[in-house]
Amino acid sequence: MKILVPVKRVIDYNVKVRVKQDQTGVELDNVKMAMNPFDEIAVEQALRVKEAGDADEIIIVSIGPIQSQETIRTGLAMGADRGIYIDAPHETEPLSVAKLLASVTEKEKPGLIMCGKQAIDDDNNQTGQMTAAILGWSQATFASSVSLTKDNAKVVREIDGGLETINIKLPAVITVDLRLNEPRYASLPNIMKAKKKPIDTLTTEELNVDVKPRLSVIKVEEPSTREAGIKVNSVEELVEKLQAEAKVI
Repeated sequence: MKILVPVKRVIDYNVKVRVKQDQTGVELDNVKMAMNPFDEIAVEQALRVKEAGDADEIIIVSIGPIQSQETIRTGLAMGADRGIYIDAPHETEPLSVAKLLASVTEKEKPGLIMCGKQAIDDDNNQTGQMTAAILGWSQATFASSVSLTKDNAKVVREIDGGLETINIKLPAVITVDLRLNEPRYASLPNIMKAKKKPIDTLTTEELNVDVKPRLSVIKVEEPSTREAGIKVNSVEELVEKLQAEAKVI
């Protein structure tokens, strides 16, 4: 079985994001970029599935500018077998990404797509679900535990009320959550090996997918600064301020 793992190049989660002066987006020049942390967890889980003997090949897929190949190399250095880079002229929206992944899936015929539940830059949490819908595959989201059999997957999901365990048929799309695993560090020998692993390049035209943006960004703003709190001397004063100033009661 092949496992397809989509990964996204995002601003490193340790970096403070700055809004451009013209408020058209966030500053990306001279900013450290990295693999989306949730996608990194998906790569680690795919590797564990392969190490358990339940998969034969792991394919890393990334969509975006040419620098996205660096993100693919990170997945290859962790232990994936090969990569597919899809050249996209601009930021692609979740539906476009889902269509591209579905097109790649038709070519590669994987038995499982494993991806992060969301990207930390836009927080849409849509691509996995859309991909499953386009393919007509089973899906399990927010996975905190995954175990596979020949034709099924048992997935423990994180939900608002706690945990939910479901069984789904393969092929399937599984989106992973933070507590599924701890991703490994790539060793120096594996980093060197990754340089020789193949990365195929495709275009959106070859995959016959229209990635024209359907949404437009009007303005990007910094979050409002949180005001300092105050101490009150009595319950009566607290109630008065909640009524008169905060107007919440």
